[in-house]
Amino acid sequence: MRAKCGLWPLIGTDSMLELRHIHQRYGDQPLLHDVSLQVAPGEIVALLGPSGSGKSTLLNIVAGLQKPDAGSVWWDGVDISATPPERRGFALMFQDFALFTHLNVEDNVAFGLVEQRVSKPQARAQARQLLDVFGLDALAQRRVWNLSGGEQQRVALARALITHPKVLLLDEPFSALDADLRVVLRQEFRRLIRAAGMAALLVTHDEAEAREVSDRVVRLVQGHLVDVN
Repeated sequence: MRAKCGLWPLIGTDSMLELRHIHQRYGDQPLLHDVSLQVAPGEIVALLGPSGSGKSTLLNIVAGLQKPDAGSVWWDGVDISATPPERRGFALMFQDFALFTHLNVEDNVAFGLVEQRVSKPQARAQARQLLDVFGLDALAQRRVWNLSGGEQQRVALARALITHPKVLLLDEPFSALDADLRVVLRQEFRRLIRAAGMAALLVTHDEAEAREVSDRVVRLVQGHLVDVN
């Protein structure tokens, strides 16, 4: 793929995603305990942990889809804990890609811009430009169910990036792919996310994947966040 950094305005170097003293219970059991984390612009931080450790819960808290029992989420020095998800300017990419099967590739990528009231012709033009970066320009009019797993994943990432999100949140984005394809796409994701200059938080249970894709690895251990050497 041909990364073109000029497609994305770089986030200011002082802008930082911060989690401050996050606490969350699941029923009567503590799930997250005093979790604090900083992610700088252009940095990819991988969050490791087994199923049920609270990884996806923490991602949902960052996205604004879930409120913590205590603690706060900050962006660029501002507490955004009460800011609804649609106003945070963050993008969340799910492990099942969550593409719209009734739309073609181009309109899937353009969707976020249309939701922001960009005209359809302009949104589609920007989508085509981004599809070219991802090596998918020849597939613009294809229906997404006709794409391979790797192609669907690239479409999902393009759709996440086209709105110039401040933060990219990735929930097990490679888990639905076979092993060989995962290896190929990890470095492509790393290169494109770094080119966009945004903070990225990657949730995974795969330590090799975490080390390969990210700049820094942290692990949830019994509700506490610890650095991985």
